[in-house]
Amino acid sequence: MAVAQSPAQPAVAAPAAPTGSRRLAEHQIGRLLVLPALIFAILVTQAPFLLTILYSFQRWNLNRPDQRGFVGFDNYIFLLTRDPAFYEVILNTVIFVVGAVLASLALGLLFAELVNHRFPGRGIVRTMLITPFLIMPAAAALTWKNQMLDANFGIVDWLISLVGLRGPVWLSDYPMLSVIAVIVWRWAPFMMLILLAGMQSISEEVREAARVDGATARQEFFDITLPHLWRFMQLGGLLGTVFIVQEIDPIFMMTGGGPGDATTTLPYFVYEKARESFDIGRGAALGVIVVLMSIVVITLLVRLLDRMLERQEA
Repeated sequence: MAVAQSPAQPAVAAPAAPTGSRRLAEHQIGRLLVLPALIFAILVTQAPFLLTILYSFQRWNLNRPDQRGFVGFDNYIFLLTRDPAFYEVILNTVIFVVGAVLASLALGLLFAELVNHRFPGRGIVRTMLITPFLIMPAAAALTWKNQMLDANFGIVDWLISLVGLRGPVWLSDYPMLSVIAVIVWRWAPFMMLILLAGMQSISEEVREAARVDGATARQEFFDITLPHLWRFMQLGGLLGTVFIVQEIDPIFMMTGGGPGDATTTLPYFVYEKARESFDIGRGAALGVIVVLMSIVVITLLVRLLDRMLERQEA
């Protein structure tokens, strides 16, 4: 009995590789699609900065608009050599940023270790710990100023009075500490999220092996968890530095940069020069100096982070 044979199926041709002209056309189309976003980004970010550089070379005080003119580098020379508050403000900024970042990392590590363990109500506790990061900065600053740190009606001084002591006037006696406390309260949840992600990336098999070998909870934390979190702490420190240095709301709402210049940081100093003193020229020059200093510091931090990561991978 003969068996019918099916006709041979035609071979499917492989798709032809794109030619050079086709690849070039695809790249050009991709650039055209990105071009509107690129133009928007340039207009929003670079155009104002170029205008700031232009204004920094001018004498322009809104109280004396008729005296506006080109002065070259006089605004920069005044800020760097004759402004008595400039270097004090730089020191305030360093203390503010370093203190807030380190304290936020420490408190965030404590929170992350707490919610990394299973216990009844862990979801509620985690939500409550994240909440401060979601509150508007101005509202948080006003709450701390009027309800927590007020010398007459504040909760903090009331708690101190329960043990028979009299609390200080926080915003006058310890202004920088008060502002840093508010920043830490807001940014510790951010650090907690980063460190918690790092903790949950640790293999549970490694933890179980350590427990089988007789490791205590303290040894597990310092010998396994903390070394693993080192690069996450570096990332949190870098991001925290970039974001916290820009904080103005708590300073403006709580202390106004005072007493004197005790809590004035570089971003707030720019605000004082440009908006409160109406000195657009010197305010613009100060803004350019702050941008250049920020670029230098962030570049150094990124390079330091890269070197640390390379050493860990080696």
